[in-house]
Amino acid sequence: MEHHLKTPVPEEEIRNLRAGDLIYVTGTVVTARDEAHLKALELNEKGEAPPVDFKGNGVFHCGPIMQKDDGGEWRVVAAGPTTSARMEIFQDEFIKVYRPSVIIGKGGMGKRTAKACREYGCVYGAFTGGAALLAARGIKKVRDVFWLEELGMPECLWVYDVEDFGPMIVTIDTHGGNLTADVGARVAERRDQLIEEMEG
Repeated sequence: MEHHLKTPVPEEEIRNLRAGDLIYVTGTVVTARDEAHLKALELNEKGEAPPVDFKGNGVFHCGPIMQKDDGGEWRVVAAGPTTSARMEIFQDEFIKVYRPSVIIGKGGMGKRTAKACREYGCVYGAFTGGAALLAARGIKKVRDVFWLEELGMPECLWVYDVEDFGPMIVTIDTHGGNLTADVGARVAERRDQLIEEMEG
């Protein structure tokens, strides 16, 4: 099934998605990697709020390459997804606290994230590796940037207005589906088969 989601995405819409579905996102997507996740969670512990509302929006594991144009506006050069496994140690807490609708990255995530997705109504959308230019094409405007001086270009929060940002495959849904292990097993099986054919 193919779904075109508009942020903030209602929870019931997220809960209708199934692992294997194809999704596109229109609206707000915020980049956040390790350091941004940690900083946002530290702020929450102090009773403070981050400068952007993640609720119902997309959180993109991405360290983009950005450039200012002649008019001083930021534009995206490339926005390839970062390997999401790096965020597994705190993604569940982030989902619990900030309630994003879609986590976007590559390579899938583990049991902790899958459990949080099920409990709080979030999905993980896998971008294919090497999709940096494809991802950049879906970004229509750089609305804002936060923590740039403190965290640097790849780690800070970039707030993007996106249109049909994707395609992404839902690999973790709210029903306990997690295709990551499945896909890994299928790839390994296919690899072994190819090696056999090459050796034969």
